[in-house]
Amino acid sequence: MKNYRNLTRDEIEKLEKQGCKSENWGQVSVIHEFVSDTISNVTFSGNVRLGRLTDQVEFAGGIRKKSGISQAYLHNCTIGDQVYINNVRNYIANYAISDHVIIENVDMILVEKETTFGNGIKIDVLDETGGRKLMIYDRLSAPLAYMMTFYRHRDCLPEGVEAMIENYTQTVKSETGYIGSFTRIMNCSQIINTRIGSNAVIEGVSRLCEGSVNSNDIDPVKIGYNVVAEKFIISSGAEISDHAVISNCFIGQGCLLGKHYSAIHSAFFANCQGFNGEACSIFAGPFTVTHHKSTLLIAGMFSFANAGSGSNQSNHMYKLGPIHHGIVERGSKTTSDSYLLWPAKIGPFTLVMGRHYKNTDTSNMPFSYLIENKDESWLAPGINLRSIGTIRDAMKWPRRDKRKDKELLDPINFNLLSPYTIQRMINGKEILERLRNISGQTTETYTWETTFITRSSLLRGIELYEMGIIKFLGNSLISRITKMNPRTLDDLRLGLKTSSSCGKGEWIDLSGLIAPKAEIDKLIHNIENGVVNNLDEIEAFFKEIHQNYYECEWTWASELLKNYIQKPLEEATIDDLTRLITEWKEAVVGLDKLLYEDARKEFRLCAMTGFGPDGDEQVKELDFMKVRGTFEKNTFVNEILEHIRKKSDLSEKTIALLKSL
Repeated sequence: MKNYRNLTRDEIEKLEKQGCKSENWGQVSVIHEFVSDTISNVTFSGNVRLGRLTDQVEFAGGIRKKSGISQAYLHNCTIGDQVYINNVRNYIANYAISDHVIIENVDMILVEKETTFGNGIKIDVLDETGGRKLMIYDRLSAPLAYMMTFYRHRDCLPEGVEAMIENYTQTVKSETGYIGSFTRIMNCSQIINTRIGSNAVIEGVSRLCEGSVNSNDIDPVKIGYNVVAEKFIISSGAEISDHAVISNCFIGQGCLLGKHYSAIHSAFFANCQGFNGEACSIFAGPFTVTHHKSTLLIAGMFSFANAGSGSNQSNHMYKLGPIHHGIVERGSKTTSDSYLLWPAKIGPFTLVMGRHYKNTDTSNMPFSYLIENKDESWLAPGINLRSIGTIRDAMKWPRRDKRKDKELLDPINFNLLSPYTIQRMINGKEILERLRNISGQTTETYTWETTFITRSSLLRGIELYEMGIIKFLGNSLISRITKMNPRTLDDLRLGLKTSSSCGKGEWIDLSGLIAPKAEIDKLIHNIENGVVNNLDEIEAFFKEIHQNYYECEWTWASELLKNYIQKPLEEATIDDLTRLITEWKEAVVGLDKLLYEDARKEFRLCAMTGFGPDGDEQVKELDFMKVRGTFEKNTFVNEILEHIRKKSDLSEKTIALLKSL
């Protein structure tokens, strides 16, 4: 706390000579070490407190200027130490401005009434008519938002969580705004009822109104030219720039929105990117990416998604308004000019090509292609398991995590294979086998739900799902064995036992957090019954589940292993386990070889079209090599080969360990 005093008569006279004025100098107080030399042409009204303004402040490009206040009107403001304020065309009213802040060439910065700075605002995600209102606050996480959005049928849950958020909003409600230390605000028009954290860079914005910019010194927020944002919360590490327009939105950590992007009533969680296009009432889980001007995402839930140019959806199925929504589960992509008629549900890691009008549900067919052919939807189950693009995506997501904040709001599980996706594979394999048995072995085209599946696609899907399931089981088993490093068979059997019941049953993906449904149901029950009654407890629960993922995964995997070897794990023999590990090696190597061949397609002669346009075939190949490199030296190709080598070595070492017991 700083100690303030009134101005002396000499200080008042000096300020007046420097063009300053106040209706009541008695309402202007200063710190004891106050120096008035750097204050000129400033009008003071209301209660104003001034800090030490003696040092230089540094601007971008290495330019240094003396701290001070000039050409400004300050009303009810507290100004920290070493602040630089210059050329405020209207006024700054009702703000606490922290140390080392730079404010230059702005129109107005004011709080005009009591405000919660965007906290407690309800946004209409998925259902434009407001049926799934999501209340936002500073520390909203993707899994909590998921529960509030999709568990509306549990009446006490949304009511209970909203009451907790309302309690939080009361703690931030104020008639005074705040600008954190080392923040830079330059060439801006209007900043109204907005709270701004430390180290933010806000340059050239047109309007910020009713929101929070939760910047900090570890992960600053950047807001650029001609941005308009109203009723919003922007989390640490986010960047909003280049004419972006957002209204009634939550922007998560590490998000990038720019290049004229428009978003209304939408939530974007960690590391989303939106450029050029438009979002309306979407729930964008982590790593949702859309880069194209003609792309509209509307009334859908997405995560780890990539929307191609011209991707579109429709939420007007009938005549009762925009009441329909869709779910595109994690890891899916839409190709250029794809279209989905809501309601629809697209399974994990699906590639959507073409236009689909029949309210498709492919949730039990993960890693598939959904393709349009003559206005009909055709499915190629499991084919994405052999796509190099799928593996590349899984590798790039953790590498592209921009979050630097010590407090990560969204717990994100990057695993491609998990109980969530493997259960879907099991379901898909059973469905395909049932179709084959019912329709006959020689049927050329099978009908499932609203899709068609060719015979070759069905057989290939069964094979790929089997390989994926074996790969997951082997991963879990080998990881468990390696972790415990047993010395005897008894040690092994003891280590294979599960330590808790957490993980049994169905698993769900709460927009990045993969968790056992039973554990989420317990949390919901505790919220409904008042056992859990604050937001910190809820978020701590999510973090604990995330941290304990592999222990819970083993509980689920051990049940599947027991069914696979047809005996309890504590009765498993060395031969049982070595047989499974051998099958795992075959599955892993088999899938990697499919990936290897898929990658090779990018280096075929037809892929060289457009290279070396003024030369012969040799020039074309040389140009291609200079730009794209060779197949043998490609990074992803070499990673596949290295993966084959490592996994082969791992299987041999694990089998040798088991045989030594």
